[in-house]
Amino acid sequence: MTEAAQPGKVQAKFPYKTFIRIALLLIYLITVGVGALVVYVQVRDTVAASDVLPDFTISKPREAESPNVERIEGEALPVWTGTDPITVLILGIDQRSQEEEDFWRSDTMMLVTVDPVTKRAGVLSIPRDLWVPIPGYNENRINTAHFLGDAYDYPGGGPALAMETVQYNLGIDKIDYYVRINFEAFIDIVDMIGGIEIYVEETIDDKLYPGPNYDYDPLYIEAGWHHFYGDMALKYARVRRTSGGDFDRARRQQQVAQAILKQVIDARMLTQLAARAPEIWQVVEKSVKLGPNLRLDQMVALANLATQIDLDNDVRFRVIDERCTLDAVTPDNAQVLIPLRSKIRDVRDEVFWLKPEPEQFPTIADENATISVLNGSGEAGLAYATSQYLEANGISISEYSTADRQYETSLVILNREKPMTAVQLLSMLRLPQSAVVNGENPTAEHDIVIILGVDYAEELSSAPGS
Repeated sequence: MTEAAQPGKVQAKFPYKTFIRIALLLIYLITVGVGALVVYVQVRDTVAASDVLPDFTISKPREAESPNVERIEGEALPVWTGTDPITVLILGIDQRSQEEEDFWRSDTMMLVTVDPVTKRAGVLSIPRDLWVPIPGYNENRINTAHFLGDAYDYPGGGPALAMETVQYNLGIDKIDYYVRINFEAFIDIVDMIGGIEIYVEETIDDKLYPGPNYDYDPLYIEAGWHHFYGDMALKYARVRRTSGGDFDRARRQQQVAQAILKQVIDARMLTQLAARAPEIWQVVEKSVKLGPNLRLDQMVALANLATQIDLDNDVRFRVIDERCTLDAVTPDNAQVLIPLRSKIRDVRDEVFWLKPEPEQFPTIADENATISVLNGSGEAGLAYATSQYLEANGISISEYSTADRQYETSLVILNREKPMTAVQLLSMLRLPQSAVVNGENPTAEHDIVIILGVDYAEELSSAPGS
C-alpha cells in the first residue's frame, strides 16, 4: 500500500483539462460511497478559497455541449439547466482479477436522486440479497441482474438490466444515468489520499471472509478508532458477518464515504491530488464506466449543482434494512431477503422527498423524568428494592417512600408527558398498559409517580427464583 504523497510544489497554472479530471476524481470518490453530493460541495469551497487553481471564468457564453448543460458568462463551471429530478444508479462490481469472463454481480447498489428545483437530494442503499423478479428472467437476488444483463447480451448490458430491475421493483419512473465502479480502484484511491480514519462500533471477527483465490482471508478488527488504507477500508466496507449483516454493510459504506470526505477536503490533500492528476486519471479511466448518455461536462455540471444543496438539512440517507425485509431460504438453500413492499415504498418516498421525515420520538435521556417510587403493597422494603433495580438498569429515581394506603393494583401516574419513560417502566416492572393514568396535579414535584400494589408483590413472589 502506498503512503500519502508529500505536499509538492504546484505550478501557478495548469490546463483546464486537468481541472476537469480532478473534478471527475472528486465525483468518483463520492460515487464509491454515496453519490456525487457530499464531497464535491466541500472540495469546491476549498478550491474557491485556494490560490492553487487559476480562474477559469469564461469571458463569453457558449452553447451547451450536452443536454441540460450551459456555459454562463461569469461562471467557472458548466451549469445544470434541467428542471426534472435526476436519478443515478451507482454500481460497485464484484470483479476479481483472476476472472477471465466479463460477467460480474453488483456487490453494491445505491440510488442517488437530486431535484434541481427544490435543491433536495437522497441516497438509498439496496441490499444485494433482495429477492426480486428480474424483468425477462425469473426471481433472483437483485445483484444478479447485472450479471444476467452482460451474460445474455441484454440491450445496454448489465447496467441497463440492473437499472430496469431497480425501477420495476422500487416503482421508480426512471433512472437517468448509471456509474459502474471496479472496487480495485477504490483501494488505489484510498491509498492515494493516505488512508482514512474510521471508528469501528463493534469488534468484527469474520473467519470466513473471502480471499483473493476463492479461499478464506480471516478478518479481525477490534472496536475503536483505526487508520485504514485501501485494502482494509474495502474489507471493512464489504464484510457481512456482523450482527446486522448486509444492513450493517450499507451503513459502513456510508461511514467510509464520510471518512473519504474528511480526508479529501483537507487543503493540503487538494494540492496533492492536483500534482498527481495524471496518475489518478489512469485509475479512473480503467475502473469507472459511465452510462452512454452521461457525459463529462454533465457530471461536472451536476457536481456544480450539488454546491447549492444544504447537506445538513436537505439530503436524506436511507437503507432498505431489516424493517423493510424478511429473512428467507430458497428451495436451493440460498439465504435471501424478501421485500416488504409497502415498507420499501415508505423508505423510497422519504428518499425522494415525497413524504415527510418520520416523527422522531424523544429518548428516555431526552425526557429526563423525575420519578418517585411508593410502596402500596404492604410488603416492607419493596420500594427500596424496586428503586435499586430501576437504578441498576438506567432509570434514575428521585426518591422512594411508603404510599398513603394499600393499593390492590399498581399505578404509573404521569403528572407530565414522559411517554418513552412510561413505556420503559411498564416493560421493566411487567405492568399492563392499564396501569398508566394521567395525574391531576401538573405542579406535582415528580414527573412520574410509581405506586407498587399488591399485584406487583404477588407477581414478584411467584416469579421463578424468588
